[in-house]
Amino acid sequence: MTRRPLITLALVGAATVASASLATVTGASAASAVRNNASTTSPIKHVVVLFQENVSFDHYFGTYPNATNTDGQSFTAKPGTPTINGLTPALLTANPNGVNPQRLGAANALTCDQDHNYTPEQQALDGGLMDKFPTYTEVESCSPPDTAPPGLVMDYYDGNTVTALWNYAQRFAMSDNNFDTTFGPSTPGVLNLVSGQTHGATPAVLSGVTDNGTIYGDADPAYDECSAGSTVAMTGTNIGNELTASHVTWGWFQGGFTPTGSVSGTAVCGASHTNIGGAVVTDYSAHHDPFQYYASTANPAHLPPTTEAEVGHNGQANHQYDLSYFYQSLTDGNLPAVSFVKAPRYQDGHAGYSDPIDEQTYLVNAINAIEHSKFWKSTAIVITYDDSDGWYDQVMPPIVNSSASVEDALSGTGLCGNGTPAGGFEDRCGYGQRLPLLVISPYARENSVDNSLTDTTSILRFIEDNWSLPRIGGGSFDALAGTLDGMFNFHHRNATPLILNPSTGEPAV
Repeated sequence: MTRRPLITLALVGAATVASASLATVTGASAASAVRNNASTTSPIKHVVVLFQENVSFDHYFGTYPNATNTDGQSFTAKPGTPTINGLTPALLTANPNGVNPQRLGAANALTCDQDHNYTPEQQALDGGLMDKFPTYTEVESCSPPDTAPPGLVMDYYDGNTVTALWNYAQRFAMSDNNFDTTFGPSTPGVLNLVSGQTHGATPAVLSGVTDNGTIYGDADPAYDECSAGSTVAMTGTNIGNELTASHVTWGWFQGGFTPTGSVSGTAVCGASHTNIGGAVVTDYSAHHDPFQYYASTANPAHLPPTTEAEVGHNGQANHQYDLSYFYQSLTDGNLPAVSFVKAPRYQDGHAGYSDPIDEQTYLVNAINAIEHSKFWKSTAIVITYDDSDGWYDQVMPPIVNSSASVEDALSGTGLCGNGTPAGGFEDRCGYGQRLPLLVISPYARENSVDNSLTDTTSILRFIEDNWSLPRIGGGSFDALAGTLDGMFNFHHRNATPLILNPSTGEPAV
């Protein structure tokens, strides 16, 4: 493996251009006054974002499209499948981390949650040498104990386990150059999805969670009665505000959102399911719902919509719904234009309480339901992840935004990158680690691997551009985001659905 320098001049230049671009685009957005809100700029009339948990690109796709086929299930790629930037023979047999990546099969579906906090993720990259993952992000011992050997953080699944995702990649489009917007765990990840902004947090300083007015760690939202422990509130604008202002229907749908009761008038979200290991997992995670951090888009008491027809529109639920309403909207023909869909925790893919097998069941059932609906012919389904969980990935992310705080460590103590932070906001260093990104749509390029540089806020940008919305502004990463256009062919539609078996991930007979 070629050992790369700490931060290249190109990355420093990118950071400088990034800051200038933010200012330019923000000004242009403010000047935008008249838009045709009834139309879209592409044939896509519905976007469904399936936002999963804690997977790096190499953890699921490192050997794509080659599976070992050694444990009773085979995967054979289509002829002409594009190559990816993945795990080379040298990385598999002489990895600079001192531990070689090992294949995990279905028998190792349950693993420990790795360390994916803001500082350790930077330290694992070792200034671009990508050789300190076992030192800084590996967690081998947890309860219940995993069955993987030492060096777990380096390990990966292939198409014999994450079969459905590999089959979707074969039929539709995926990226091998998509990154987390910033380093760090779930809360920054979900906030970047809907606003491209993690600055504007109150309290401005909370140990391990916020500093300099920026949230870089996990804490529950202040406007959610099902939150626990320390909470954080966010100011500023999110995509929900923009969609509402432009009369575009939208909703966030999450497993376990419906309360199971109340204590002293406060909602209790106690619904749960059992994962494949027999562990009982609470469905709802408050810090996985980004809109509950903003007073303008929160539904603190988890009120249901007054009627099903209210879904996607203003009402007492304020666009925040239980996952069941997503399926009901598909069936009843009331699907919002933009839907963010969050699995119950046991099916969200997060190591430690979820797994690739339970995740596959959820993804396939959700996608099958969309493909069977009347909306399929004009829909784009986007699958991606909120963070990497700290799992190994061999690609050094481009540092498009720098930070110099006590939490930073990529370029040296207290430093991540060498540019000026966008908006002057610290603790937003990024891009973070590489994440899977797939587009499933009649307009997706078939069996395609897009190499364009994208990040989580590229989804935000696609929604903004498709419905002619302004940029968020105020230092949002959406002004920097690459487009998803390389994953689409809007001049060719193949509306034949790919219906998979949720148990095997293979095409249904």
